[in-house]
Amino acid sequence: MTDLSPLPLVRVEGITKKFLHEGNEIEILRGIDLEVGQGEMLCIVGPSGAGKSTLLHILGTLDLPTAGRIVYEGRDVTRHGSAQLADFRNRTLGFVFQFHHLLPEFTAIENVMMPGLIRGIARAAMQERARALLDQVGLSHRLSHRPGELSGGEQQRVALARALVMRPKLVLADEPTGNLDSKTSEAMHALVFELNRSLGVTFLIVTHSKELAALMPRVVHMVDGRIDRDERRAADPAPAPEARGELPVAAGAAGAPGPEVGATAGEGDMPGASGA
Repeated sequence: MTDLSPLPLVRVEGITKKFLHEGNEIEILRGIDLEVGQGEMLCIVGPSGAGKSTLLHILGTLDLPTAGRIVYEGRDVTRHGSAQLADFRNRTLGFVFQFHHLLPEFTAIENVMMPGLIRGIARAAMQERARALLDQVGLSHRLSHRPGELSGGEQQRVALARALVMRPKLVLADEPTGNLDSKTSEAMHALVFELNRSLGVTFLIVTHSKELAALMPRVVHMVDGRIDRDERRAADPAPAPEARGELPVAAGAAGAPGPEVGATAGEGDMPGASGA
């Protein structure tokens, strides 16, 4: 009988990661198997040193495993060279980190446009796309402001818009609200859920935030480089930002993924940027 079930967006099989430190082998990841479906919202939690960020970097092809495979929609990307991986990241993935890594000499809209400009997309097209995303994350009034003129929450929203500007299938976020106060963090959490609903983008988030983990329909717990348990549950719907008077979201802005499905610039293409 033919299996007609859809391929997972990403599947990792038997992932291990080892480092040599002063002649000693340190095993960070110890046989990770994980599948993530299109449109999912999930977070990875666990104590410091459990391997969460290492796994996220490997999922984002910013690092390669010592052993095992990373398969995106049936394609084993561990076989790709560095140039192919950079192109893959640009087309398929978006990144948001704890530190926003915005380029200080550029405005908010220029920072969001940058991944597409690096790829050679017409400036006018990128400007329209970036403007729509900044409107969607509630920053239509901050287009010409530089990062130093923005609050911490506003900087992270610019970074989130930049992660989405190339219309990725998957956004990987490493402690995206780790430097924000509790009220701003709650607003960011609500915004991420709204973007997942409106754009259909998959979000995988590494976090220590118990508040965010409690909202997630899927929580993967890591301990000592292994997945200890994978919880799937019916979560209460995250409140829409506008319902709390925070971060207004323009319905339908940015549109559905177009023919160039992708993300921000890859490692080595744009140092310090989302997707780099």
